[in-house]
Amino acid sequence: MERVSFKNNTWDVAGHLYFPENFDDSKQYPSIVCVHPGSSVKEQTAGLYARQLAENRFIALAFDASFQGESGGEPRYLEDPATRVEDIRCAIDYLTTLSFIDNERIGAMGVCAGGGYAANAAISEKRFKAIATVIGTNASRAFREANPVETLHAVAQQRTAEANGTEKLINNWIPNSAEEAEKLGLQELDLLEAIDYYRTPRGQHPNSCNKLLFTSMSKLIMFDAFHLAEYFLTQPLLVIVGDKVGGFGSYRDGFDLYNKAASTNKKMHIVKGANHYDLYDQPQATQEALAQLIPFFREHL
Repeated sequence: MERVSFKNNTWDVAGHLYFPENFDDSKQYPSIVCVHPGSSVKEQTAGLYARQLAENRFIALAFDASFQGESGGEPRYLEDPATRVEDIRCAIDYLTTLSFIDNERIGAMGVCAGGGYAANAAISEKRFKAIATVIGTNASRAFREANPVETLHAVAQQRTAEANGTEKLINNWIPNSAEEAEKLGLQELDLLEAIDYYRTPRGQHPNSCNKLLFTSMSKLIMFDAFHLAEYFLTQPLLVIVGDKVGGFGSYRDGFDLYNKAASTNKKMHIVKGANHYDLYDQPQATQEALAQLIPFFREHL
């Protein structure tokens, strides 16, 4: 693995580039851009998949979203879907500058919200030749279903306050512990699994600090990751979901993307007995996902 960076606008996006064993820079390789979930960083589940893909003869790039992790950009902790999609395009720009990348064999995969962002990028970005999502979510859909007009009013008030000198409002993505969630009366499966992954030694990383700039909410609410997929998402598509359905909606979103995509070459795979977060890092679930991802990308890249 090599630490790399590339530009989005004026700031640096920090990445990890994973290489196959016995890498030879005189040859050209297929490559895959691996996109992390909301609140995540490149060292977590996107990096896990990138490492495994590199072990199977792909070059794989995982990176931190702009405004987050080790990447630059202000304001910090902003979750801006449009910029996250542009990060993906900039990742392709970077890959095309490397002599050992075959520009005609670049694919993308994303986990959770990263799956939605990867799909959205592919709708207009035809340098991607194949797309895969692992428990991919249309993250904005979830926010639109939770008092969106009330939230938009709150964002408007917060922006006015910040323009007049109030400190920026930064919330947590999720409670910091299962005990905190219990006190708040939050006991939904996916939420508890998120806490177990992000806020315990299982998957936590110091750069994934559970902070979300509140004014991001208006951008999240108004963004539809699958907009125009029925017209322009024409590349080969693989959608992977788990059948233990939780509140984050990846099972529903996976079928939504699959049914909507214009691709004539698309496949849905359901991992039996797996919940959303099993497909982040649990060996049995991730190995089943990789058993689909690897032949899919070998065929289409």
